[in-house]
Order: sequence, then structure tokens, then C-alpha cells
Amino acid sequence: MTRAVALLLAATVLAPPSAGAGTPRSPLALTAAPAHVALAGATRAEVSVTNHGLRAVVVDVVRAGFSLDLRGRPRVVTGERARAASSWLTVAPRRFVLDPGTTRSLTVMSRLPGRVEPGDHDALVLLSTRPLRDRGVAVRMRVGVVVVVRAPGPIVRRLVVRDLRVRRAPGARLLELRLANRGNVTESLAPGAVRVALRRGSLDLGLRSTGRRMIRPRTEGVMQIACPRFLRGWLTATVRIASEPGRPAARRTFRVRL
Repeated sequence: MTRAVALLLAATVLAPPSAGAGTPRSPLALTAAPAHVALAGATRAEVSVTNHGLRAVVVDVVRAGFSLDLRGRPRVVTGERARAASSWLTVAPRRFVLDPGTTRSLTVMSRLPGRVEPGDHDALVLLSTRPLRDRGVAVRMRVGVVVVVRAPGPIVRRLVVRDLRVRRAPGARLLELRLANRGNVTESLAPGAVRVALRRGSLDLGLRSTGRRMIRPRTEGVMQIACPRFLRGWLTATVRIASEPGRPAARRTFRVRL
């Protein structure tokens, strides 16, 4: 449904699965694949958890809520949230021991409640490590697997351009676009999907977004596009989001001062 997303939480040390013989192995290195799981209704998926470290660890598995802030940074959500689907998930096993160089399969299952809003509902499966035996200072890590449960029903895809501002940073100027997802599924914006046309007299300059960005249903997000420093004064800026199957193009024009 959406592009796979790896979630790196605070105080997490994540070693790539491709770490080869020439790379020193860390005492603590855990990976989970896939890092993003999409479940359609009541179904299940398997996640492979691998210990690339040098020591055996105990892995504790818990469910949590998931969100993205305005700039797309992932957050662990606590408490009740309207679109959190953590209570719909069952994970097995909830605790296991993983020896160095071994892999264990984790089953994630979803069960929808009686009444649920159509569209995407996000949750998070957190894998936390602890030493098999307490020896001195314990170093721990957490790996998050994003789970998106899509509830059946009409799918709505609609992105809206809310605002455009100029942000001045040391050595750069940025156009900050505030976008709103008015639909009920997560939108993934590929590089170049958002374009800004700057016009004044004979000047006609086109800019494109360079990064990839995801905006969850019923939330807003901010995207930044670098602006050439030689531009000065008032200009007309037309923002356009490219259309996709099921999602119409969005367009809005602003007057900005650079």
C-alpha cells in the first residue's frame, strides 16, 4: 500500500543486515524485516528478527501507537488516539531469546473491531532488547516495525496545499509548504511530486521537491524546498502536487517576498 519505511527510535543502534566480514561486529545489533507491514483487514504477516551482534539477547515485544510530526519524524504515541490500531494487533511470541547470528520469525495479526472507519490505521510493534544475564552496565536498543491496517470501505485520497512561507536559515533560504491530508489513507510523496513555479515579469523558475515524504490520514506535514539566493522581492508562487491514480492534482497560488 505504501513504500516501506524504517523507523529508527531514540537511543537505537541499528546495524545493517549487509554488514560483512570486513566490518567489525557490534556486541548489540538487531534488525527486523520488513520494517513496514501492511495488513488488509483481518490478516497476518511474518517479520524476521535477526541478531547481528556478538551476544545473546532477550527480545521483549510490545504494541504502541505511531505518529509523524509536522516534519515527518516518527514518534511513539502513548495513551488513546483515534486512529491508533495497536489494540487490534496480536503479536507472537511476546518474548524470546535470540542467539548471535540467528533469526526468529515474529507473527503480527490484526483483528478489526465491529465498527471501524475505512482507510489506514497505524500502529507500532516495538522490539526491545535486554541482556540474557546482567553483567555490569546493560546497553539496550529498540527497533520499531510500523504496522498499517487498512479497514475495508470507500478510499478517499485528497491532498491540500494549506500555506507557503519563506524560512531563512544560515546560508540558505527555504520555501516551507504546509500540506494537509484530507483523505483516509497514508500519502507517499516521491521526489519531484511537489513543484513550485516562481514568476515575476519575464522570470519563470521551476523548483521541485527532492526528498520523499509520507503524510498520514487526517494530519498535516511540512515540506521544504531550497530557493535560489539570488531571487529578491515579491514573486508569485504556484504550488502544484502531481496527480496519481485515485488522487487528483492539487494547486494553489501565493504571493511571497524573498
